Amino acid sequence: MNQAAVIEYITDTFNDVEVVESSGDYFFFYDPEQQVQSDHRFPFITLVTSDNYDNVSNLNRSSVFRLNIGLSKDTFRSVFDTEDSSTDNNYDFTEFDKLMPHPVYGKMYWCCVLNPGETTTEKVKELLAEAYDMSVKKYVRRATAK
Repeated sequence: MNQAAVIEYITDTFNDVEVVESSGDYFFFYDPEQQVQSDHRFPFITLVTSDNYDNVSNLNRSSVFRLNIGLSKDTFRSVFDTEDSSTDNNYDFTEFDKLMPHPVYGKMYWCCVLNPGETTTEKVKELLAEAYDMSVKKYVRRATAK
């Protein structure tokens, strides 16, 4: 999947997703009624294309992007077969089409993949669905608590 295909998949598959683009990076939010102040929102998926936030993946290469997905603790641990969310394992964060803990936010149960392709696309779709569902549930909890 190229960058445009990933963005299109997310926006076509999941309802009420707002995409905010900033300097070529994309942040995906669930806020259907736009009730959450913009400085209080947290994305459930990001797609980054530059080394603005970290340089571990060498994203300044041509046509390289990293898809980052927030997961539940249980899913994270099952995907990476670990009880630990540490990213201190020996990952090559520049490798394409491989699911890995996020190099910075792995400890918060985020995963990433550079240029998802044949090996990871189906699993990535499953994880995107979970991230979306978690975001919807969080939104509903906040809305009903008011």
